[in-house]
Amino acid sequence: MMKFKRLLVSLFLLSSTLLANIASAENYTLWVNGRGGGGVVGNYASFTYWGPASTAAGVNKKAVNWDGYNSIASQNGKIRDALDCFCTGNNWCYIATHSAGDLMMGYTLANYGSSSRMKKNAVANSSGQCSNSDGTAQTGWNIKWVRAASGAGGGSELSDAGSWALSEPLVKDLKTTTARAMYNHNSTANVWFYMYAGAKGTVYSGILPGQDDEAVSYHSTGGVAGSAGRSLCNPSDWLCNDLTMGTAANEGGSAKWAYHSVVFRDDNEAYNHYASGNWLGIISVVRTAVVNSAL
Repeated sequence: MMKFKRLLVSLFLLSSTLLANIASAENYTLWVNGRGGGGVVGNYASFTYWGPASTAAGVNKKAVNWDGYNSIASQNGKIRDALDCFCTGNNWCYIATHSAGDLMMGYTLANYGSSSRMKKNAVANSSGQCSNSDGTAQTGWNIKWVRAASGAGGGSELSDAGSWALSEPLVKDLKTTTARAMYNHNSTANVWFYMYAGAKGTVYSGILPGQDDEAVSYHSTGGVAGSAGRSLCNPSDWLCNDLTMGTAANEGGSAKWAYHSVVFRDDNEAYNHYASGNWLGIISVVRTAVVNSAL
């Protein structure tokens, strides 16, 4: 009888633990900023870069702030802290990036996406770090997808030409040849990057090849492979090869990186690069998609 009672107690404790683990499972939406920063680093409630924090932007939204000035490598620990906090154990993440945030996420997954990560408790301190949950580890992070608003994973010719302050370490990283050689863009730990390409350029963006959103061209925002940028456009432009939707090769034969798919191409040239502190530009398109799918 005593053995039977002990067995019942053990089963009860086991079931309680399982239920507790199930109950603690959460989905989070992480927003990773680009050049310029703005939000308080380490404060996942600081949405200054994007717009009002009250705006709907996916389930359990968090602002993953880095300074947007220093190099991708030197700032990358901030992103890994956030991924460890919210995307390990029973928790899963949706991720939205803007501009250089795409370069940052690509670098993170290529270099650390298959590394051993301690499972965390999703309770961050003032530095943006979380404590271990149960003392166990896992491989990589639990990420459902990445949606990239005007992704700069392929760099920008504005950096090449010195249109941005060349004293910024990040601007050096954003040179097209540097960004494309920084890591293996085909290595994403099997996480899909869904690309949103804006096309509302302006006069000063004439140095950007093909269609652009004032800061980054389609060759980058469309996740197009190669050692340097190329000219790609909307189907209405007869003088330029088309950026194709999905994962298909572009007109003229240029390929996209593995696990990169164009889900929005700005055929009406309506969206520029900038959020303007109110979730505007190409970010507005991504925010709508995230609200509808990050549940």
